[in-house]
Amino acid sequence: MKVAFIGTGIMGLPMAKNLQSAGYELVLSDHFTPPPAELVTRGATVCHSPKEATEIADVTVLMLPNTPQVEEVLFDADGVEQGLVNGNSKLVIDMSSISPMATQSFAKRIKESGAQYLDAPVSGGEVGAVNATLSIMVGGEQKAFDTARPLFEVLGKNITLVGDSGAGQTCKVANQIIVALNIEAVSEALVFASKAGADPARVRQALLGGFASSKILEVHGERMIEGSFNPGFKIALHQKDLNLALTGAKELGVALPNTENAQNLFDECADQGGENWDHSALIKALEMRSGHSIRND
Repeated sequence: MKVAFIGTGIMGLPMAKNLQSAGYELVLSDHFTPPPAELVTRGATVCHSPKEATEIADVTVLMLPNTPQVEEVLFDADGVEQGLVNGNSKLVIDMSSISPMATQSFAKRIKESGAQYLDAPVSGGEVGAVNATLSIMVGGEQKAFDTARPLFEVLGKNITLVGDSGAGQTCKVANQIIVALNIEAVSEALVFASKAGADPARVRQALLGGFASSKILEVHGERMIEGSFNPGFKIALHQKDLNLALTGAKELGVALPNTENAQNLFDECADQGGENWDHSALIKALEMRSGHSIRND
């Protein structure tokens, strides 16, 4: 099976490498930036547009930053839609994290071309992408999901068909709410403990054995203590996801007060030049408010 993979950034590159290692023949597009040399030297085909890549692939996978980039790649003059020759034999999978409402519109348009469409955003960050342990939340039809399942199983472990088109993106927005609030909770706990005179590293270790234990405390708590904020998932991307949540909540008449507060903290980090910090750096906003760092920095 030939897979056109468009979007080889922090998440997309290791995902594409895992597909290539599993025997999928990769097709890449150089319309944004030159494709990674490590994929090309291992046999990936390079095309000059998403249209051309889609024409020769069986499945087209998108892993892009936001809704406008997905819309551009799908529907520009040299976009994916134009490459859906014999569309009923092709499958388009958007694994980006974008607007659920826009996704429903995109899916309808691609299906009108005769192709199948899935929205399949992921959770697990760069570590999950590298280790092929991503959680994959899928929206679309059962038939398309069954076709894509072997590909998903190369990329992740927890793979769920959530519902119709857009349901995967809705699930991802819910995921990002939970992750943001967990990061905020761990940040508040460590700042409180440190300013009260306790060793935050020992506090974290003690909490890992109790009901407060979480993946966020395990992984991002360590990042916070060490001050290691090179991005696995950038603050700017989490701001984008929470904006999707808050925009959707406004449309639905749903109150998300703690999500708003987490977004405010991310905004404060961004105001300090932290758009490209890892999202665990949310703690720096609380440290600035508190006049206290949990590290010796």
